[in-house]
Amino acid sequence: MKRFPVIALTLLSLSCVPLVGQDIHFSQFDGALLNISPAYTGVFEGEYRFSAIYRTQWQAVPVGYSTFNMNAEAALKPLFLKRDKLGLGVSFYNDKAGDARYGITQFYASGSYILYPKAKPELLMSFGVNLGLNRVGFDLTKMTFDAQYDGVQLVPGAYNGEQFTQTNAGYFDMNLGALLQYTFTETKKLSFGFGLHHITTPKISYQGNDLSQLDFKYSNLISYTSKISYRTHLTTEALFSAQGKNLELVPQLSLKYMLNEDYDQAISGGLCYRAKDAIILRMGYHYKLFHSGIAYDINVSQFTAATNRRGAFEIFINQTISSSKPYASRRRICPVFM
Repeated sequence: MKRFPVIALTLLSLSCVPLVGQDIHFSQFDGALLNISPAYTGVFEGEYRFSAIYRTQWQAVPVGYSTFNMNAEAALKPLFLKRDKLGLGVSFYNDKAGDARYGITQFYASGSYILYPKAKPELLMSFGVNLGLNRVGFDLTKMTFDAQYDGVQLVPGAYNGEQFTQTNAGYFDMNLGALLQYTFTETKKLSFGFGLHHITTPKISYQGNDLSQLDFKYSNLISYTSKISYRTHLTTEALFSAQGKNLELVPQLSLKYMLNEDYDQAISGGLCYRAKDAIILRMGYHYKLFHSGIAYDINVSQFTAATNRRGAFEIFINQTISSSKPYASRRRICPVFM
């Protein structure tokens, strides 16, 4: 296992192959792990986990974009499993973009098998799959076409000259994933997760043909967390995704400062860089089993002429429910000094 970091980095580099479209993505990817790989389903300390994340971007552009995701998960320990667990989850996504309000609505059901090898209790392996029903479409009434102009002005309701047989389409989707996680100590952990998306390579068309196909996608996330001082924890992460001609690389560095270790109360701050696109500022708050975070993207791409360097704002919340109550020491004044 001393070679585990090398193996993980090698797998990450081998997955960085140019693979056209781009899926929903978030700057706070740790707040929407099921979007990266179904293998993260049920991988947490507790029985249930609920999370939601909202993203709005390019508000300086005349037409904004917004994305919403909500997840519910359960980590199950059936009697027939001595060490391992099962993860179950559901995910909902909604995305709106552009003048025509092009929208994507997705619903996925996820399952995972979480394996704890007997010979290596500090190692966790998870294998997951999720199946989804998706709907995409646009609002034709919010669009205008050259054929609707009479030479002087727009004529509302005039024939637009387009031959759309439909304005929305549905498709079935399937994703696979795996996760390796190694815990060196209570405060030092390394993990590598990857996802293989759109295994069925679904076809999307508004013209009644099969000319448009959703491209296969790879997602890779490597993360390392370590305690560097009495109250400070350091996390380094790197997310790489490839879909068609679109590549996304997001390295991140963040620090978490413990305000109260008894209640796991902490604040965090981090800096990310989405290659050739944006600098991302992040802040977070942790209290017991509740986590939250906000992020702001500063656009640095060639699109800055339109965005005025204003990128995206994100907010996420994450609540875990556990029957095992965290220990909180009770402090009493020593009788000698009373």
